[in-house]
Amino acid sequence: MWKLLQIELYKIYRRPRTYISFAAITALICVIQLGLKVDGEAYLDFLMNSLKDNFDFDGKILNGYLVCYVILQLLLIHVPLLISLIAADMISGEANMGTLRLLLTKPVSKTNFILAKFFASAIYTLTLLTWIAVFALAGSIWLFGADDLIIQKTSYVVQIASNDVLWRYIGAFFFAYLSMLTVAAIGFFFSIFAENSIGPIITTMSIIIVFTILSTMSIPIFQKIQPYLFTTHMVNWKEFFDEQVNDQNVVVSGSIQNMPGLLSSALVLVLHIVGLVTASVIVFRKKDVLS
Repeated sequence: MWKLLQIELYKIYRRPRTYISFAAITALICVIQLGLKVDGEAYLDFLMNSLKDNFDFDGKILNGYLVCYVILQLLLIHVPLLISLIAADMISGEANMGTLRLLLTKPVSKTNFILAKFFASAIYTLTLLTWIAVFALAGSIWLFGADDLIIQKTSYVVQIASNDVLWRYIGAFFFAYLSMLTVAAIGFFFSIFAENSIGPIITTMSIIIVFTILSTMSIPIFQKIQPYLFTTHMVNWKEFFDEQVNDQNVVVSGSIQNMPGLLSSALVLVLHIVGLVTASVIVFRKKDVLS
């Protein structure tokens, strides 16, 4: 298994197109950071305009923590496409090149083969999110400094002390990894049925778009199925940036407002990943490979 995994990782990282995702992510983050560096105060005035009459802000609101939060909100919508480019190509790419049948002539079980392929996709996904974390968080702190994180929710404002923020970002990135790994599992599953990667990529993105629409529509019939859709839970990394208050309306430092909901969302994503990978193994074991 370990040797298979090494081979699959070598295949992924030796292809120039793999680094298109890293280049695109770097460019997008740099553009956002540059824009906020040059004209961030105007953006902040627009963002906080409704609060100025009721609150007095002391400190540096536009800091690295806030910039990273803005970047994640904008970026995690587009990352699934970059992940599906690799995950949806893991099996279909081999079939397209005519090497899939040749690979299976080796003394390796289909189960180990398919798991090695998926774990390679998972490591690529982790590498991409680590890259985002370094540039979005570390880069923003370097450019803008660090201070308390102030976030405007729908009906209230959250202010998190600067010494209580870093672990929340670690948790948010780990949760985002589960979300993106679900996307990778979907693309990987559909790659088993195709002879080229275009079909699985389009199918994966279509599912994400449709499910996202269903997750956000306030229609009773859709609300019944929303808790079971992975897209409903993908954005819940934001729960890390909401604090509990006690009976005296004082913030409980180091707390998370909706921890049960956060854990429930993580469990739903894990179940999707396990279910899709299991289905991939079962289908591939029964598949008559002719490519």
